[in-house]
Amino acid sequence: MLKRKIETVLEEWKQTPDHKPLVLKGCRQCGKTFSVEKFAHENYAHVVSLNFVHQPDLAFAFQNSKVVDDIIVNITAMVNGATFEPGNTCLILDEIQECPEARTALKFFKLDGRFDVIATGSLLGVKGYGQRRKNGEEFRKTSVPVGYETIIEMYPLDFEEYLWANGIPDLVIQRLKQHFVEKTPIEEAIHQRMRQLLLQYTVVGGMPEAVNTFIETHDMGRVLNVQRTIIDEYKDDMMKYANDEDKPHIRECFESIPRQLSKENKKFQYSVIRKGGKAAQYKGSLQWIEDAGIIQRCRNLSITELPLDGNAIDEVFKVYMADTGLLIAMLEEGTQLDVLQGNLLGYKGAIFENLIADIFGKMRRKLYYFRKESGLEIDFVIRYQGHCTLVEAKSTTGNVKSTKTILSHPEKYHVYHAIKLGDYNIGYSGNMLTLPHYMAFFLTER
Repeated sequence: MLKRKIETVLEEWKQTPDHKPLVLKGCRQCGKTFSVEKFAHENYAHVVSLNFVHQPDLAFAFQNSKVVDDIIVNITAMVNGATFEPGNTCLILDEIQECPEARTALKFFKLDGRFDVIATGSLLGVKGYGQRRKNGEEFRKTSVPVGYETIIEMYPLDFEEYLWANGIPDLVIQRLKQHFVEKTPIEEAIHQRMRQLLLQYTVVGGMPEAVNTFIETHDMGRVLNVQRTIIDEYKDDMMKYANDEDKPHIRECFESIPRQLSKENKKFQYSVIRKGGKAAQYKGSLQWIEDAGIIQRCRNLSITELPLDGNAIDEVFKVYMADTGLLIAMLEEGTQLDVLQGNLLGYKGAIFENLIADIFGKMRRKLYYFRKESGLEIDFVIRYQGHCTLVEAKSTTGNVKSTKTILSHPEKYHVYHAIKLGDYNIGYSGNMLTLPHYMAFFLTER
């Protein structure tokens, strides 16, 4: 059973006085349903769970119903054993994107106040949510209860959760944290074990089923099968939920990501999707994939100054897979072993950049980089300890010429700190901190 950070978030939500219904969104297969079911059964006398994918007829319980008592009567008539006891019942609305009327009903449950409600959904942010296609042509809109719900996003396992899953005790993680704070080298035994786990995480990723499969079998072939099944489900969603005119473009965008990252300049280019491709054709399709939580966008900065979001160039960006394990699964068989054994050549840079984007994204960091036509390029730029900080992500060791150039001209770039992530132990020289990849998740302080 995987320990997840979302459990703490759910406990804090329940303990908040007068809390609103909770909407837990996130990409498909990231563990939303399991975590919510586990939490509900541990904290409530009664749990009523509705899944609108497995039981689509349950949507009738919410149609034309604006009174909680009417909805409860409908549910108890359709679900054997459903019990609603004020203050002791949690209603779970799983895959709520399949029943927009249930999303609308969250307002009524909040105003009523007798029952806790947790909704989960995989595609709540995508274009077209709240619209239901009828007979292939007509659409019926439903409202989202703004102000009557709390929305939280869940991600696949981050690297710290992966360490927990592999039995690494908190004592070891705290020891790493101590070395990080004190900027002292890590003991070799711990360092080598963390390097091994980091490489495993790179190819396994954070999808719970993939992680469980690896821990139980250590069979990378089975892990790959799980990952490719998830990718196929993503493609099915693209066909099921997107507008008809967007469907082929969405899939083309998605399948181009490994090629986008193979370029020396990893800026996303629509012409890589298809020769002659234009933003007008694909911009909305790329947004659909991002809204589904499958990818992350990393925007270029016009200048290396805070606030980063205010200096970002919206139309110039890189795209990374939100889960690096799924990126590896999109490549040919054998790539997993190549990563584990260090046999990759040029493409390894793309993989380790995606890995750091994965770690930062699951920390809820927005992603930024800096590239100028003069040739200066920094993999990532973050706000860290109140400063604009450069972050270089190297597959092993590597040149950081651009970083050194920027640091040597503070009067021009207004940057005084940099972090180099790679296959190193901890080191500190002047204004550049060197860290092993596996310590990237400690860079939490904004």
